[in-house]
Amino acid sequence: MPLPLADAIQPLSDLTSLGAAGLMGAMWLWERRTSQKREQQLDDAHGRILADRIALDELMLVVRQNAEAITRLSATQDQLVRQLARDA
Repeated sequence: MPLPLADAIQPLSDLTSLGAAGLMGAMWLWERRTSQKREQQLDDAHGRILADRIALDELMLVVRQNAEAITRLSATQDQLVRQLARDA
């Protein structure tokens, strides 16, 4: 249902009654609100990045430990093969 013309004009007349200083103040308040929202978004993103970094550090530790274990296993297998070759 469309708004009556008087209802659509009312916010404009309220805004123009503020004058230049009032309009500037309203714009400043609006800018502060959007800036605070953006700051919160940046803080949230920073928190996620730090949490991801911790998870990645833990993953890298596991990968490093797995690589060391595979290296030890390979060395043990090589030693076993050499031993079997000597005994044969």
